[in-house]
Amino acid sequence: MKLLAGAICILTALLSPSTLPKLEGASPANQPRIEDGDDSLRIRNDQWHLRLLRIQEAHRLSQGEGVTIAVPDSGVYPHVDLKSNLLEGFNLMPGDSRSGQDDESGHGTAMAGLIAAHGQANGSGALGVAPKAKILPIKSFTSENEGDTDRLAEAIERAIAAGVDVISVSAGGGVNSRLLRALDSARAADIVVVAAAGNKPEDAQVVWPAAGVGVIAVGGIDRHSNHARISVTGPQIDLSAPAVEIYSTSYGDHYLKGSGTSSAAAIVAGAAALVRARYPYLPADEVAHRLTATAIDKGPPGRDDQYGYGVIDLVAALTADVPPRGFESVPATSPDATGPTTAAADGPSAGGGGAATVRGLVTLGLLVAGGVAWALVVRHRRRSNDPPPRVSR
Repeated sequence: MKLLAGAICILTALLSPSTLPKLEGASPANQPRIEDGDDSLRIRNDQWHLRLLRIQEAHRLSQGEGVTIAVPDSGVYPHVDLKSNLLEGFNLMPGDSRSGQDDESGHGTAMAGLIAAHGQANGSGALGVAPKAKILPIKSFTSENEGDTDRLAEAIERAIAAGVDVISVSAGGGVNSRLLRALDSARAADIVVVAAAGNKPEDAQVVWPAAGVGVIAVGGIDRHSNHARISVTGPQIDLSAPAVEIYSTSYGDHYLKGSGTSSAAAIVAGAAALVRARYPYLPADEVAHRLTATAIDKGPPGRDDQYGYGVIDLVAALTADVPPRGFESVPATSPDATGPTTAAADGPSAGGGGAATVRGLVTLGLLVAGGVAWALVVRHRRRSNDPPPRVSR
C-alpha cells in the first residue's frame, strides 16, 4: 500500500509524480533554496514559527537534552545546522547500502531540522524546536517521497528496538495489520508517536498513522494562528502547529520553504522532546496529555475538528500544573516521590540512557507478541467527550 511523504508537505518547487504537487518553476533535480544573500544569515529570521512559539523562552526551560526522535522519511542529510545531533540511523530501501544520513529529496532533512537543528555560531542557520535532542534517521521513502505501509511499519519497529523517545511521521496513507501492530508496540514501549494529519486536496480525511490509536494527530495553522486551508480536518485531530511557509534545512547545506502538516507534525514532535527532557519520568500518554491540556484553544470552545484541542504552546507545556489523566497516570517525578500534578520533575533522570537501552531490548518481544490486541483498545484520550483540564497561564 502506497504512502506519500511529499504530499504531506508541499515543498516549494518540489518534484514528483502526478500524485504529488506539480513543480513551480524548477526541475526535479533542483532543490529549492533561498536565492539571495547568505542563506545561513537569513534563515533564522525567516523561521517565523519560532517567534510564534516563543522559542527563546521555551529554550530557557528545556532544549530536548537526552531525548532521541526517530524520523522515518526520505533520509536526513548531515546539514551543517543539524549534523551534531544526527545519529547514523538506518536505510530500509531495497538495494541501498547507505546509512540513514542520505536524502535525495530534502523532505526528511527539512523535518529533522524543524525538530532538532542546532544552527551555527552567532545565531545564524536554522534552529529546531529541540536543538539538543538527537535525530535517528530512518530512510524509508524514495527520492520521489513515495513509500509503502510495510516499510513504515518496519521503520517504527526499528525505532522501538533502538529505544527512541519520540517517533515523528510526516507521511500518510493507508493502514494494514503490520502498521497497526507497530503502533501498538510503540505505545506499549512508552514512545510518543506524532504524525501529520494530511493535506487538502490530496487527502479527504485524516490519514494513517495519524488516525491511529494513541498517535498525536497534528493539523496546521498559518502565520495568524488560523486554521491552514491546506490542513485536513476530522475527529482525530489533537493539536495544531505552524504549517504554512515553514523554512528549514535541506540537503547540500541548503534551505527550503514548505507548507503542509508535515511541518506541523515535526514541530509538535520537537515539543514532545522538550517535555520529555524536562519531565523525564512522565509516560508517553501523559506527555500527550500535557501538550493537549496546555494548548491554546481556538475555534469552538473545547476540542474541534479543525484545531483539535488547540495550538501548541511550548511554554505552557513546560511550566503549567497539569492534573494527570485518571487512574492510568503515574507521577512525573521518580517512583518514590509524590505530588498532585505532572509539573514536579524538573531535574534530570538518573540513568536515562540505560533505561532507553533496556526499553529497546525488551520491546523487541512486543513486536512479535503484538497480535490483535489493538482492536480492543479504546481511544480513551482524544476520543473522550470530555476535554482535557484547562490550565491558567
